[in-house]
Amino acid sequence: MAELLHHFLLAWIPLFVALDPLGMVPVFLGLTAGAEPAERRAAANQATITAAAVCVGFMLLGKLVFGAIGITQADFQIAGGVILLALAVRDLVVAQDAQTRPCLDAAVVPLGLPLIAGPAAITALLILMDSSGWAMTLAALLVNLALLNLLLRLGERLAQWLGLKGLRAVSKIVALLLAAFAVSIIRRGLSEILAG
Repeated sequence: MAELLHHFLLAWIPLFVALDPLGMVPVFLGLTAGAEPAERRAAANQATITAAAVCVGFMLLGKLVFGAIGITQADFQIAGGVILLALAVRDLVVAQDAQTRPCLDAAVVPLGLPLIAGPAAITALLILMDSSGWAMTLAALLVNLALLNLLLRLGERLAQWLGLKGLRAVSKIVALLLAAFAVSIIRRGLSEILAG
């Protein structure tokens, strides 16, 4: 049981960092500003379902598509790592103003895709499928998405408890972890190319 939990955590932690559930809360609050509680819950569900569909789609077809266009795992690791690093650096140094986006129409785009199911999550999923297996990666994804949905639904309470500044501070810490994860992915990709 302890070994199973260990393997699950090895898949869950990188996905938690990539999906950044706490960092999504202030974005979600901004995107749904002025919405009724029922509309917010519907938007949280719609964003989560969209992200789940995109992520599972990439888990099923991602490698097939990459094989068809001649992209290797190492190529994708390096490209994904560079994108993750750029996103992490942007999150660390750029102040984001979610209030400038439209309200409920944004549940699918940009919240579900590409903010939740973006390059970070897709890269992490494809890499974790090799290291942790399909079933463990899917389980970790579903648990993370359930947690994300819960946090979005509790967004107003979290904002009152931590404050928007507190949520943004947690998001910056997660962005720093994402940057480290990105460097690790780039290093592994380069190692595969140099070894081959």
